[in-house]
Amino acid sequence: MRKGMKQRLRAAVLLLLSVFLLAGCHGARDRVSFAVPEQFDDSETYEITFWAKNDTNKTQTRIYEKAIQDFEALYPQIKVKLRLYTDYGKIYNDVITNIATDTTPNVCITYPDHIATYMTGEDVVVPLDELAADPRYGLGGSELLYDGPESSEMIDKFLEECRISGHLYALPFMRSTEACYINRTFVEALGYEVPDVLTWDFVWEVSEKAMEKNADGTFKINGQKVLIPFIYKSTDNMMIQMLRQKDAGYSTDSGEIGIFNDTTRELLMEIAAHAGTGAFSTFKISSYPANFLNAGQCIFAIDSTAGSTWMGAHAPLSDISKDAFVEFDTEVRMIPQFDPEDPKMISQGPSVCIFNKEDPREVLASWLFAQYLLTDEVQIAYAETEGYAPVTDKARSTEEYQSYLSAGGTDDSLHYDVKIRATELLLNNTEHTFVTPVFNGSASLRDAAGQMIESVTKSVRRKEKVNDAYIDKLFEDVTSLYRLDRISAQAGGSGLRRDLGPLPAESRALLITLAAAWVLIALYWIRERKKT
Repeated sequence: MRKGMKQRLRAAVLLLLSVFLLAGCHGARDRVSFAVPEQFDDSETYEITFWAKNDTNKTQTRIYEKAIQDFEALYPQIKVKLRLYTDYGKIYNDVITNIATDTTPNVCITYPDHIATYMTGEDVVVPLDELAADPRYGLGGSELLYDGPESSEMIDKFLEECRISGHLYALPFMRSTEACYINRTFVEALGYEVPDVLTWDFVWEVSEKAMEKNADGTFKINGQKVLIPFIYKSTDNMMIQMLRQKDAGYSTDSGEIGIFNDTTRELLMEIAAHAGTGAFSTFKISSYPANFLNAGQCIFAIDSTAGSTWMGAHAPLSDISKDAFVEFDTEVRMIPQFDPEDPKMISQGPSVCIFNKEDPREVLASWLFAQYLLTDEVQIAYAETEGYAPVTDKARSTEEYQSYLSAGGTDDSLHYDVKIRATELLLNNTEHTFVTPVFNGSASLRDAAGQMIESVTKSVRRKEKVNDAYIDKLFEDVTSLYRLDRISAQAGGSGLRRDLGPLPAESRALLITLAAAWVLIALYWIRERKKT
């Protein structure tokens, strides 16, 4: 009897442990490893989808198409279907929609902020640590049919930007930063010289000086009725970089929101003051900075280095008519700084992630294609289209790429001097770049950062009073709009902590059944105990 009792007790303990294990599994939804197949089965045919972003630059489209064609020649059993989008936001929205229907793409151009949100689904994004380290199919692996970069040939800083909670969830594809494109002719006409490192005080001072008008209402500096001296394309980057330069709060790695601080308040008040005079505006309010710069209606235009082909008096991809161009000398500088001795600027640019599928061999096929995008031919060709920088030392050190850089200014197309100088700005200042913390909700926080600048700029243009009470209300409104209080409340030890909601009905039923079994076992044990 006692032996039977011990066996029943052991069974009860096992059942009880299973209850706790099942309950503990709810919420641990992110797999941090991927079992690499023993061998890639080249007798099977795999169809993978690749979602990528392209604006109006058809050269980029041709590069994608050629990369697919060359890859399929090496791996005829892998067919890649390309789907192009006009911006990353649309890719993000479609991925979120398709997660629910299990129809995500295989490979996707994206950003780490977006990946953190994708990971709220169960096993959605493939962790790449084991794939990257695999001696056969990993970075520079022995079984690859192309000459891909080894891990040591990647730019470490860019590779680290693709890590979330300590694990690699993407490969960097291209990198850019922001640059200030300057009408040097106007700056000198106003009595100033463009410094090697811009400061915010300098940009504000020159911008306000440029607001002087003639008796007929035209601006003295350009003789036109339109002038916005300072236009910023991405106001989220503007706020993020200003706070970083000030060593002020933004967020922690775990997702605790710190952006609503006194420094943010001071920055918004100063921005509002210059927006009130008309010296400052944004892309969302006025339009592309390049359009105003090229027409002689802007002095400081801040945009991505990847947008350099739109900037300057001879910009090859400008959207304005030829008769609207104004001749001027263009300078390229890093964004304005609060401390020129310790410059800080954001690192940005697309990365590539892989989505999990039922067949691990299909995932491996996707990984082989994603790696192919890091080969010298693809990296150099894409980098030459705009002001992007390759993400591998391998590509950067090639004779072809070095020749491309050294030929800057020899023409206004492939070697457009503004584009080359914008690229070199990042190449020469990679150590001064940074990225923001990535967690589920970091994309919303980024949007909120820009929204505050947009709001104060609009308000002063409407003659609203921007004071402490206004900023208090703005903080409350932005917190509510982007649910930042919820994000901060969920922040814990992991930047990817999330509220998964109630357990599914099937799980609840199973737990109830197990609990009932435990009760019955306990009652049986009591009855047997009484008999003894």
